[in-house]
Amino acid sequence: MFQPQDFGLTKAAYSVKETIETTSLGRTSIYAAVKNGRLRLTKSGKKSLILAPDLVNFLAGLRGEAHHA
Repeated sequence: MFQPQDFGLTKAAYSVKETIETTSLGRTSIYAAVKNGRLRLTKSGKKSLILAPDLVNFLAGLRGEAHHA
């Protein structure tokens, strides 16, 4: 099981902008992952956040896809 530190994550939650900067993925890719259920978005008021454990699961899934490609 991966931990947030395995991916260099140091915060409990990330904004969409921070997620884009952290992962080097584009906004369209992030929202596509949310739409197809591969990444969970959490709302805090009007702010959309991605919790570190959800981001870890998403990144681990990308790592798994890379090994199977």
